[in-house]
Amino acid sequence: MPSVVVAGIEKRFGDTVAVDDVTLEIAQGEFLTLLGPSGCGKSTLLRIIAGLEPQTSGSVSIDGRVVDHLRPKQRDIAMVFQSYALYPHMTVSQNMALPLVMRQLTLAQRLPLIGRFLPGSRGARAAIEARVREVAAALEIDHLLGRKPGQLSGGQRQRVAVGRAMVRHPRVFLMDEPLSNLDAKLRVQMRAEIKELHRRLGITFLYVTHDQAEAMTMSDRVAVMMEGELLQVAPPKTIYAAPADMRVATFIGSPRINLLGGVVRGDGAVEVPTAVLDVAAGLSAGSTVTVGLRPESLALVEVNGRDTFRGTVRAVEHLGADLFVHAEVEGAAEPVILRADPAAHDGLAYGDAVCFAPRPGAALLFDGEGRRTGLDVPAPCGPSPALGLRLDDAAFRAAGPMTVPRPVDQWR
Repeated sequence: MPSVVVAGIEKRFGDTVAVDDVTLEIAQGEFLTLLGPSGCGKSTLLRIIAGLEPQTSGSVSIDGRVVDHLRPKQRDIAMVFQSYALYPHMTVSQNMALPLVMRQLTLAQRLPLIGRFLPGSRGARAAIEARVREVAAALEIDHLLGRKPGQLSGGQRQRVAVGRAMVRHPRVFLMDEPLSNLDAKLRVQMRAEIKELHRRLGITFLYVTHDQAEAMTMSDRVAVMMEGELLQVAPPKTIYAAPADMRVATFIGSPRINLLGGVVRGDGAVEVPTAVLDVAAGLSAGSTVTVGLRPESLALVEVNGRDTFRGTVRAVEHLGADLFVHAEVEGAAEPVILRADPAAHDGLAYGDAVCFAPRPGAALLFDGEGRRTGLDVPAPCGPSPALGLRLDDAAFRAAGPMTVPRPVDQWR
């Protein structure tokens, strides 16, 4: 049974549609990431699932139970906010213990002075402290329990926020861009730590980010949203190699995918600027299409063939293990970017004439409405064992491969 089911969710703010009829199932124990640019509705959808924002229509179910009528504290979920939402006057230990204190102690037992001496208070507090120490040790922040948030680094605050969510043993973790406030080096480290945390806990994670690197490296599946619409839900490899929509193709990948206008010929091939590609478009002759080619699916060649592009170098980017060549192709709206082998093509310079061709099956075809078309299935993108050499052409040379809610009011 799916852990979280979002059925036909729509959210309107006046005449503005923030979330447009989104239906999504998240399996028990799955790590699913909502990915999209700022303002696409992903955080709004997360807040609806958490119960922090009412939907205009549709329903949310958790573990088979409709939770639309339940307050956030009754949904048995935990949320990590972008700003961490830690209380500055409390220690790390007090911040982490807060959800348990609010749930397990009565109002009288929470009183600062006499609360500790009321019946049952001592045992309950001891259990809470033990749980906090256990989680802190797992996150390697047990030595920070006596400090306050102002004395911590960004990464340490992030761990405290995660720890505060963990102490409750929630059914679902919701994370709203928790790494956006960290520097690049720490983000890479925390990506690995969150993924390892998910592996150890086996709890359902729903993660929101605009950073494709986070989504592609951490997720079991990625749900791409744009303008409130859910475009595609698939494993990261499929999202990259076989995007169902041209907007997905352009959002995923760095450098960007190359898009070239083309026309379907009578023989079924697609004619693009300076080349003819033998791909199965599945459309009638004369239909216009857009051909997408990832930089790593193009290789520099010496022989000018039917499927060969001809261009002029306009920029060369040396990035150590990678060499990206920007080539101006006659008839193309933008320069085409391809990845080359630095050792073989280090001498390329501005103004050089070059020829390059795609790997077989690498072309992605989109119709006039931006939907994926064609009968061909693209090969997995990335360097092949032959470094891009095409078996039927010896001329191929090696190719390179929101307002933050107060935590107590929302979760007690």
